[in-house]
Amino acid sequence: MGSVLNVIKIGGNVIDDEDQLQVFLEKFAALQGKKILVHGGGKIATRLAADMGIEAKMIDGRRVTDQQMLDVVTMVYAGLTNKNIVANLQKFGSDALGLCGADGNVIKAIKRPVKDIDYGFVGDILVDSVNTLSIKKFLEAGFVPVFSAITHNGLGQLLNTNADTIASALAVALSKVYETRLIYCFEKNGVLRDVTDDSSVIKTIKSDDFERLKSAGIIYEGMIPKLENAFLAIARGVKNVYIGNALNLHLYQQGEFGTCLVSK
Repeated sequence: MGSVLNVIKIGGNVIDDEDQLQVFLEKFAALQGKKILVHGGGKIATRLAADMGIEAKMIDGRRVTDQQMLDVVTMVYAGLTNKNIVANLQKFGSDALGLCGADGNVIKAIKRPVKDIDYGFVGDILVDSVNTLSIKKFLEAGFVPVFSAITHNGLGQLLNTNADTIASALAVALSKVYETRLIYCFEKNGVLRDVTDDSSVIKTIKSDDFERLKSAGIIYEGMIPKLENAFLAIARGVKNVYIGNALNLHLYQQGEFGTCLVSK
């Protein structure tokens, strides 16, 4: 097993706040060792689409991506947002390399099959979809890969893919080469025992605890799929998963960051 690799995903609410984003990127740049950043798009794509007269369609909180919206999210996620992040990381002394799944053939996906709902050009990542060899070359050369939430199907079609899923898939695939840790950064201090109390962070959650906390209604709604994906990543080889406040990333290497998810 090689050295430690931190795969860090930054949430859209932080991307939408320029001041918070600057604070986070400076802390990310200061983080020692091999690292990867994964980002979504925030509200910029929806706003730009509206300016162009394209209506954003959402079903159960998930974006429906028709051809027009795919054009917009590709421009925003893989272009505007990605390059702004990369430029600012360079400012903070981190040699970042902006990528989408098509670059270096690093992440392939398949178009989500239509069941009850047609989500359009949305990509689902398969087990062997991540090109670890290419990513390892970037990391060993000293680059910091910054992934946008755009993948491809290997046949010329770009696909909009959930950024949490991309982060998890990268961490799982690279766990064969490095000791990987997956870190989800968002606006809360961690998984909270009381959603109205930012200081009620649950420091450690084991898989057994998760079921109990879910049954008790302490963990609910949007946090459930996030934790389910996190424990799935651990089961597939990721060392630990952390969930915490993007502005507290400097506490990570001190062992004081957010909630740590462990297998047992």
